[in-house]
Amino acid sequence: MARTVFAEQDLSQNLFLGGKVSLLQPKNGYRAGVDPVLLAASVPAQPGESLLELGCGAGQAMLCVNARIPGLKITGVELQFAYADLARRNGKLNDCALKVHEADLTMLPDGVKQQQFDHVIANPPYYRKGAHSPSQNNGRRVALGEETPLGQWIDIAARRLRHKGYLHVIQRADRLPDVLMASADRLGSVEVLPLAPRVGRAAELVLVRARKGGRAAFRLHAPLVLHLGAQHGEDGVDYSPQVEAILRNGAALAWPT
Repeated sequence: MARTVFAEQDLSQNLFLGGKVSLLQPKNGYRAGVDPVLLAASVPAQPGESLLELGCGAGQAMLCVNARIPGLKITGVELQFAYADLARRNGKLNDCALKVHEADLTMLPDGVKQQQFDHVIANPPYYRKGAHSPSQNNGRRVALGEETPLGQWIDIAARRLRHKGYLHVIQRADRLPDVLMASADRLGSVEVLPLAPRVGRAAELVLVRARKGGRAAFRLHAPLVLHLGAQHGEDGVDYSPQVEAILRNGAALAWPT
């Protein structure tokens, strides 16, 4: 694998959470969107706890968690060298002392395998291998197309959690059976929060929360509706108030009780 990094002229600098997070990301390649921000908002971490992100990319989700909950001990693992380098640069840019390891999930470095974490988060590739037309851009192809099976992501995450630690994953709704099957006998207290684009529309994504050693019954929550109205009626954003507060102000995602 070529160990090249992104040149300055190939990067843009974008603001998230109303300017609380500044992110360098490639102009052409995998670019962060809303999904990692929602994932970050779903994590109920406390200052001083440890967090591991599997497949951290340029670091958007980790940095969004850090902006809301300072004082975390944050570690990232990223397969692509250029994105791992970019995550380190983004950590410095946001004054966040994170550790980023360039590694395949199935061959984690000893420094990660010897630790257990209070929280593990992941935004695994959405598409099964061969289920979509691969991008010509290598960064997008690796980020979106599954190489390591989704079940392995869940298994590896469960191994890295300490007892009573939380896993949070965002994934396509049609991959939910895979997530639940992989969680069985490994994780408990599973909760699923569907993310529906609009009222009356089927959920396209789901947030899944599970706890190592959890014993609570499975919970399927009512959908979180991302946009106002049944359809887009005017120019500009039309996020629901809760989602607007998450995306613009860095608010936590309030899981239903």
